[in-house]
Amino acid sequence: MSGKVICVAQQKGGSGKTTLVVNLGVALARRGLSVALLDTDPQGSLGHWFLRRRALPQGPGLEFSTSSAWGVSYECEKLRRQADVILIDTPPKVDADLRPALRESDLVVVPVSASHVDLWATEGVLDLARREGKTPLLVMNRLRPGTRLAAEVTAAAAGLGADVAQATLAGRIVYAETLGEVLGALESPRRGPAGPEIDALADEILRRL
Repeated sequence: MSGKVICVAQQKGGSGKTTLVVNLGVALARRGLSVALLDTDPQGSLGHWFLRRRALPQGPGLEFSTSSAWGVSYECEKLRRQADVILIDTPPKVDADLRPALRESDLVVVPVSASHVDLWATEGVLDLARREGKTPLLVMNRLRPGTRLAAEVTAAAAGLGADVAQATLAGRIVYAETLGEVLGALESPRRGPAGPEIDALADEILRRL
């Protein structure tokens, strides 16, 4: 069976796309799946993370590839034969360059930070995804559980005509710390509540593939 492609997209910078790709990749690899990471963002943050990670003795193996926006289809064709899951990290913008990644995807994941401004910024991604026949999955990210703002933004997200993941990620320092240590949060002894959060999201995404 060919691999499944998950595209992580959001036009607003700082939404946590790369952090989400890294942590999902680690979580899925820990389940015994072969995982390939595909970086189409010219910033190359995912590539830097992967190259530094190669020097570490611990952690599950991950494959990595990079591509221009218009080379995504070719890379996905190759990677589908090599990996169970391909995770695509995309640039923080919405234009025609994003379409090949959306077109190749079995699932489009859109991280949304807990603010109305970030929620408004998803509209372009959602529209483009729908034009490609995809139903995006919004993942509420960097939430402060129990706050009125978190409840308001989550409720507003449900009204955008996209699916909203039941699993959410809180704004935890461990995500930034472990990214700098070239780890996923699940690999850290300090993971605390972040571990169950990532596991719950990985389980939910696997059910959708």
